[in-house]
Formats: sequence, C-alpha cells, structure tokens
Amino acid sequence: MSAVQDSDRATVPAGGGVAAALSDGWVVAQRNLIKIKRVPEVLVFVLISPIMFVLLFAYVFGGAIAPPGAVDYKEYLICGIFAQTVVFGATFTGAGLAEDMQKGIIDRFRSLPMSRAAVLIGRTTSDVVYNVLSLAIMALTGLLVGWRIREGVIDAILGFGLLLLFAYAMSWVMAWVGLLVPSVEVINNASFIVIMPLTFVSNAFVPLDDFSGPLQKFVEWNPVSAVTQASRELFGNTGGAPPGSDAWAMQHPALYSLLWVVLIVAIFLPLSVRQYRRTTSK
Repeated sequence: MSAVQDSDRATVPAGGGVAAALSDGWVVAQRNLIKIKRVPEVLVFVLISPIMFVLLFAYVFGGAIAPPGAVDYKEYLICGIFAQTVVFGATFTGAGLAEDMQKGIIDRFRSLPMSRAAVLIGRTTSDVVYNVLSLAIMALTGLLVGWRIREGVIDAILGFGLLLLFAYAMSWVMAWVGLLVPSVEVINNASFIVIMPLTFVSNAFVPLDDFSGPLQKFVEWNPVSAVTQASRELFGNTGGAPPGSDAWAMQHPALYSLLWVVLIVAIFLPLSVRQYRRTTSK
C-alpha cells in the first residue's frame, strides 16, 4: 500500500504559476527555519562571526587605516562589515541545497505535487532571516563600539533594505553553484575563492584612494563597493567626504547596487531553476 501511494504521489504534476511557487516556497522556507530551533549551534556561529570581524577590524586594524572625511574608522568600518556579512551569508544557500542533495531530501521533494521553483524560493527566503538576524547583531555590536546612524529613520531602513536585497540576489548565485556542485565542502571552498576578492578588494575596509591603477578601477565598479558606499551615505557615515571617485558607480551607488540586484536575479534565478530541473530529472 505504501509503495502504491508513493508511486501515485510521484506522478502528480508539479504546481504551476507564480502563486503556487510562492505558496509552496513559503512552506519550504518554514521547513528551513525550523532548523534554527533544532540546530541552534548553526545560528550561534552565524552570529558570532560578524561580531569577531567588527572587533578585529575596529581594535586591531583601526589605528592603521585613516578613513576620508571627519568620520571615525569604527563608523566607516561597520557598513563594510554589513556588506561583507550579507555576501558571505549567501553561501548558506548553496551549502543548504548541497546538503539536501547529499541527504536525499531533494528526492523527497520531487515526489510532492509542488512547484519546481519552491525549493529554491524557500531556501533563498529563509536565508533572508539569517541575514536579518546577522545585521541586527552587527548593528548592536556597532553601537557598542561607537557606530551611530546619523541620518533619519527612513534612510536607515532603506540602508538595511538595500543590504538585504543585495544579499537575496547573491543567494541566487550560490543556489546555482550549490546545484551545480552538490558538495558542501566544494561549495565552501569555491565561494571563498570568489567572495574574498569581492569583499576585500573593495572600499569595505580600506578607502578608495588607497588603491591605484587597474585595481582602483575594479574597486570603483565592484558591486560590493557600491553597496558599502550606498549604506554609508544612507546611515550618514561618510563624514561629509565625497566618494573619492568620479566613476558613475560611486556617484550613484544606490542605483548601481539596485541595477546589480536586478541583473543578478534576472540571470541566476532562471539558471538555478533550470539546473534544479536537470539535477532532479537524473
């Protein structure tokens, strides 16, 4: 009887349409969020990492780096840590999908009458919650070390919203990678190779003027630099100093960041769904 029921369920067509994908995706997101209660150690390490970065750069390297304008390095630093953390947080999407692939959970989802995009939507949506918690902990830590929001409430909300949008876009990149290379170990190593240059070769920790030549051009057009600069402007952490570059990306960092968000999602969402279908059809 059980075998017959499983066979019948496997033949049920997946739900279609955007509404079905969003509804099924929310169910999968809830399943992923339950892990926070069952495996709290994961959340603890997720939250400890940004705190360590804040303290390390603020008190170890802070005295050796002079930010532009009249802003203290601790204020200059926090937005860079924000950007770095949400980018690194995208690796949880790839690692989570790779883990589900290894454990056969994806095969179980295949037998259910659900949208093919639901697993990916649920995974990326639940990881937004991790990023919200990380940003909240970092903001509290930043307040303790001297960071302040010097603009209005609306600008601050827009700053956090922009960071979360960029994090969501990056999670689709890692979702595609997680399905392409379904191994947690490979995902961690591969993401490290890509994310480290993006975050450290940017204005997240070092002022743009400290770079020169082709490296400076890369920093100017690096999307992480734009997200960092936009959040500094929205939080009022520029000290009144100009962006330090005439590049359009630095003159309009918020708009440039949003363009990257749209571009990344437009490319990697369909790529991820296609790779998911190829993977589950094997």
